[in-house]
Amino acid sequence: MSLEQAILKEIQALPPEKQREIYEHAKRLRGESAKKPPFKSIEGLWAGLGISLSAEEIEENQHEMWKSFAGEDN
Repeated sequence: MSLEQAILKEIQALPPEKQREIYEHAKRLRGESAKKPPFKSIEGLWAGLGISLSAEEIEENQHEMWKSFAGEDN
């Protein structure tokens, strides 16, 4: 038995008012999933902030962040 069939069997065993509740809940769930905004890249998230980083700036910042870790294992 598929999940869909199992759900339908359980719903059919309920009184009409409970079936209506499940129907309304399913509509609400479907609406919530349709409202999710699409995934944005980091560039998309920064677009409205006026932030502009060059590849060189990013590389320099990464170097600065990681240089303190270089000596820990030595």
